[in-house]
Amino acid sequence: MSEEDHQSESDSFLTLTGHSSGLYKDRNSKFFFHAFPVRNEEEVKSLLERLKKEFYDAGHHCYAYVLGKEQANYRASDDGEPHNSAGAPILGQIKSANLTNTLIVVIRYFGGTKLGVSGLIQAYKTSAQMAIEANEIIREYVMEEVKIRFPYEAMNDVMKLVKSHDLSIGDQEMGMDCQMTLKMRASLHKGILERIKFLEKVEILSS
Repeated sequence: MSEEDHQSESDSFLTLTGHSSGLYKDRNSKFFFHAFPVRNEEEVKSLLERLKKEFYDAGHHCYAYVLGKEQANYRASDDGEPHNSAGAPILGQIKSANLTNTLIVVIRYFGGTKLGVSGLIQAYKTSAQMAIEANEIIREYVMEEVKIRFPYEAMNDVMKLVKSHDLSIGDQEMGMDCQMTLKMRASLHKGILERIKFLEKVEILSS
């Protein structure tokens, strides 16, 4: 792996672009699946509450989510199904796709025929897989910010830095004394700080 490829992996992760949904059926049981990109547990809670209101008469709302670039924050729920027959298979599909910041919910309506533990595992696994396939996987980047202050006469030097490294500009205050927040990929953060230090009259306020 080249240094450039390593950099692209070190500060990036895979997630979903938006909401996908659909239906999987097995022996009259209906499994309504939903997949979402999520940023935190508050978003997860809000989406679960919304689906419980929409599918208020369903027997089970099983789900799994993974959060964070390192995929260290995760949870799986069987919601009344036999232990590890629902949440674990859903979580397994999220991890198999190497996704994070992802929530998948599978809502079951019992069809009158018991599927057995192995049947449930297969049904929830398939539903989660279909939810991912119905979505689009994208690569996102961990971002860092640097806040700087400089006199207006240093604007050209600052903008050259912004353009040469494809930085994004957040909050800014323009005047004789300017303040600007620069946003960049985490892997560029250290190098950008070093370059800013070489700019005359540019002060780093926070990084």
